[in-house]
Order: sequence, then structure tokens, then C-alpha cells
Amino acid sequence: MGTIARKRVAVACQGGGSHTAFTAGVLQGLLLDTPPDVDIIALSGTSGGAICAALAWDGLLRGDPRRACVQLEAFWESMSAGEPWDQLANQALASITRLRELSILPEVSPYHMPTWGEDRFREALLQFLDFEELRRLASNPDAPVFKVGAVEVLSGRFEVFQGEDLCVECLMASAAIPELFRAITVPGRGVYWDGLFSQNPPVRDLLVHDPDEIWVIQINSMTCAKVPTETHEILDRRNELAGNLSLMQELAIIDAINRAIERGAMTDPRYKLVQVERIYLDRALHYRTKLDRRPEFIRELMQYGQNKWRTFARERARVATGERRVDR
Repeated sequence: MGTIARKRVAVACQGGGSHTAFTAGVLQGLLLDTPPDVDIIALSGTSGGAICAALAWDGLLRGDPRRACVQLEAFWESMSAGEPWDQLANQALASITRLRELSILPEVSPYHMPTWGEDRFREALLQFLDFEELRRLASNPDAPVFKVGAVEVLSGRFEVFQGEDLCVECLMASAAIPELFRAITVPGRGVYWDGLFSQNPPVRDLLVHDPDEIWVIQINSMTCAKVPTETHEILDRRNELAGNLSLMQELAIIDAINRAIERGAMTDPRYKLVQVERIYLDRALHYRTKLDRRPEFIRELMQYGQNKWRTFARERARVATGERRVDR
């Protein structure tokens, strides 16, 4: 019996607030049931996708994928609105978001609000991730790579943090939605906002790690059932399109390279054909639910992500060697 031809796979996780609980579920499925021909050589992420990817990366660096699954579960449980006071806060935020959409409430700068949300977020990240140890483990040349996307506010420069750059501020910066959080200062680098404005998620940067395949866990819907006519529908669709803009540009670059290689126009040995596959959150979810932290909503999305992984893995296993694309 011949040996299995192994595939170098990079996983890119799109950001999307609470919707990235779906990403956590997909990663749990992947970590517990990694295909026998797959080596995960890199992960990237933006915003909530970066946090999920970081927790998965932690387990991979330690050679303990089951630990990562437990950490993903525990992190999202800690972020969900379980306590009565937190449930009230979650409901209040949802109500404020709806009123803003109707232009009933004025915009309130996060600089005029207390920082308890940011403080709680920082504490949660430090509880689940030991950044000093992660930087040490990542120094192993054979270790999988992790990349985080953010945008520098003053210069508009897109930034990808990795390796020795990684710190708690990098993840906070990638998730710093400007309407909700103050810009995050990354020591020695600059002042940053949510990576949704830059690379959502970083994909093109994964090519330097020589992947055979890139799997994108995509949160924002590509399609729309009907033309939006109500204000909230228009805002929803606008936000979906904006969230996918950078992703589609990144994928278009990879597609262009693949086509050039197939035509024989690209002979640079640094490039090769890379197969891109996507695992979609294909549910009609209102944009405001990206801020919804109800425990039952989080659990449902995680379970759905696990189910989508099983479907993806089964279909991938059925496909014979050669060109393929599995969009699930």
C-alpha cells in the first residue's frame, strides 16, 4: 500500500463578531478529526476569527488539539451573556443598535464611554492565552504560523502581526470595532482598529508558507435572496458586501496566479497552484446579531460549525485526486 500524499493546508478565518462562534465550531471539528492527509501549516484571522484561530494555534503549537477544542468552548462560554446583569447589557446593546439603524439615537463615541468592555476582553484573552509562551513555542521553525490582521488608524497601513510581534494588544486591535471600542495601541507599532477594514482575513500572506490548499472559513454571506428595500435590509447587505470586499480581492490575486501558472505565463518557482476551498456560514442572520451574546445563540452557531465541518470533510474525502473545489 502506498503512502498518502500529504497536503500542506492553511486556514483563514474571517471576522464577524459573535458569528465567529461558527468558526470556533468548524475549528473544533477540524482539530478533533483532521483528515489523514493534512498538515495544518498556518492559520490567519481577523477580529473574532483571529481569536478563534489563536486558540486553535495554541493547541497545535503544544501538540494538543483536544486542549484547543476545550479552550474554544470555554472562551465562548466566558464571552456569552450568562449572568443576569450581562443578559440585560446584551439586550440593551441590541436595542440601541436597532434604534441607531432607525436614526432615533445619536452616535455615541466610545471615547465618551467607560472601558469596562475592553478591560473584560483583555482579561479573557490573557486568561486563555499565554503570549510569552506562545512566542517561545512559535520560534520553532517547524511550528505552524499564525497571522493577525489589523489596520493602523493614522497611516491607513494594513498590518499583519505574527511570531515575535504577537501580544494581547494585537488581538485586541484586530477586534477593535471603531463604533464600540477605542483604538488599541500596539507597543512600538502604532494605533490600530479592527482588521475588518484591511484584510478580512489575511489570505495572500499565507502563500509564503507554501500551502497546497487554503481553507477559508467565511462568515459574511456572498448572496442575497432579494433586493434590499428597507433601511435595515440595506445596511445589512452593505455590511455583508463591505466585509467580503477585501476577501474577494485576496482570492482574486490567488486565482490570477493559478491561471498564469496554468497558461505557462508564471514560471517563478516561488509560486505553485493553490487550491482554495470555503466553508460558509450560510444562514440568513441579521447584521446586528454579530453583537448578540445569548448563550443559546452562541451554542447553536458552534454546533452548526461542527456540522458544517463534518459535511466538508466527508465531501472532501469522496473527491478523487485532481482539481476540485468544495464550497460548503
